[in-house]
Amino acid sequence: MPASNQRLLDKAEQLAADAIIFDFEDAVVPEKKPLAREVLSKKLSSNPYGQKRLIIRINDLSTKWFEDDLACAITCKPNAILIPKICKADDVIFISDKMAELGASADIELWVMIETALSLLNIFQISKTASFTRLAGFVMGVNDLAKEMQIPLPSTENPERLGFLNYFSSCILAARLNDIHILDGVFNDFSDELGMNYETVQAKQLGFDGKTLIHPKQIDIANQVFAPSPAEIDHANNIVSAFAEPKNKALAALKVDGKMVEILHLEMAKKLLKINKNIALLSR
Repeated sequence: MPASNQRLLDKAEQLAADAIIFDFEDAVVPEKKPLAREVLSKKLSSNPYGQKRLIIRINDLSTKWFEDDLACAITCKPNAILIPKICKADDVIFISDKMAELGASADIELWVMIETALSLLNIFQISKTASFTRLAGFVMGVNDLAKEMQIPLPSTENPERLGFLNYFSSCILAARLNDIHILDGVFNDFSDELGMNYETVQAKQLGFDGKTLIHPKQIDIANQVFAPSPAEIDHANNIVSAFAEPKNKALAALKVDGKMVEILHLEMAKKLLKINKNIALLSR
């Protein structure tokens, strides 16, 4: 949401989103960028958002606003700073070093938008910097990628996003290899619930960790799709309980709920239960 809009910043306190991205970039016209920094700094001087993760998207390296935006974002102490138009590994290294130079606390992560053709080409080199920089998150910039790659945006008639799928999978693979969070891009037509649901289910099936949104109407759909279902939670608990039984501690495979499960399924079950626990904390 635009960081310059006080009404939206206030409304966001009650939204059931896991995280909020406060925008200094595309959602704020040039003449209001100083105002956006001022309004957000004041808003975040207290802690009005509870357990939600707070992310600030600033203007990119090539703009005249980059340094002021970065300095302001650091003083706001968000969970992460999101940088658009990243193209190569050196961009990540430079910004991570710049954050340290400006006194950013060690727990402020660096997230980047993957939204240029060059970023797709360099995605594995970019991802490998996570081992020695603050890089911790990718956000797919689908609208910009559609423009650069000349791929039609999804529509009611053609919702599949076929032109993007190869790029999505490459970015997800790079993220998984380097322990990076990765979020799908936005769905533009916030009045189209069926389209939003289709795209969100597709995002989960592809392996994204979540989906970025542009309107409160989309939150419930994203939460419903990405949250574990009651059946999944029950099965995960049963797997954990089965492997915890003394008679099964030496076994690498068990039958649980009529299915064969292995140690890898135990690890997956524990992760799912951790996600469910985090959802419960956010819902307080």
